[in-house]
Amino acid sequence: MKLGVFTPVFGRLSCGEMLEAVRALRHVQAVELGTGCWPGAAHVDVERLQSAEGAREFRGRIADAGLVISALSCHGNPLHPNAAIAGRDDDVFRRTVLLAERLDVPVVVTFSGCPGDSEQARHPNWVTSPWPPEMSEMLEWQWEQRAIPYWRETTRYAAEHGVKVAIEPHPNFLVYNTETALRLREGGGPNLGVNFDPSHFFWQGIDIPVAIRALGDAIFHVHAKDVALDAERVAMNGVIDAKSYRRMRDRSWIFRTVGSGHSEFEWKRIVAALRLAGYDGVISIEHEDALASVDEGVRGAVDVLSRIIFKEPPAEAWWT
Repeated sequence: MKLGVFTPVFGRLSCGEMLEAVRALRHVQAVELGTGCWPGAAHVDVERLQSAEGAREFRGRIADAGLVISALSCHGNPLHPNAAIAGRDDDVFRRTVLLAERLDVPVVVTFSGCPGDSEQARHPNWVTSPWPPEMSEMLEWQWEQRAIPYWRETTRYAAEHGVKVAIEPHPNFLVYNTETALRLREGGGPNLGVNFDPSHFFWQGIDIPVAIRALGDAIFHVHAKDVALDAERVAMNGVIDAKSYRRMRDRSWIFRTVGSGHSEFEWKRIVAALRLAGYDGVISIEHEDALASVDEGVRGAVDVLSRIIFKEPPAEAWWT
């Protein structure tokens, strides 16, 4: 298992400066790079890297820094009811797949997307309750007429280029928990799996090791991000909270760096569950903690996770 960093957190730095910043982080061996849509493409010139020469030079820069690329990420909504937005995000995804093939990167991370309520819709519509009855009808239409056909074809496209698709479960998209992730995998095929980010599961009340056990070999990539829940706000309002992330004092939950929302013991449970599920890839730190600086947040996550991941067993154990 390796420790990595999702590099949009260093978006103000050039690619060279970003690599130097990552190299300075002890135990970090991998980077996850954004290629467009919501993470942007601060450190990747997608067009230039489509050439063999550009890709070869870029691979060399990463290798010279002593790093590997764990995944390319383009979190978009290719199911958006606005055809222009859906087409743009689909194009970014497909170009990212081609780039992953050229760079020998095994996984592309994105969202499942969310359609509208009909052919005439203008905005996505996330259904969270089966009633009134039209909600259930809309949800089935979204899955059967939009999500399954799109991801069946798109997953086949990625497989033809030797690339796996890792869907990140996230609120406001069709895939947001364990059950919906497995439903899309059933429709898309075994080359479609999950980018597992515990932060989006914590606030829903999901037991993370239980979810990991259920997903098993569908876990293709992992994010490390934490959440802190405000017990009083949750008791008063529940966990579905549409207030701005800037209103931190008023929200039921906020994103935190690893170890600042849940204990190190909880993260030990998570890493152990990943190992038991057979995951031996990269755990990629994603910093979105508004209460911590980039340096404080990233280094704090590295400190916690490195103690868990790289702790060496005793030289001689009683069972040997």
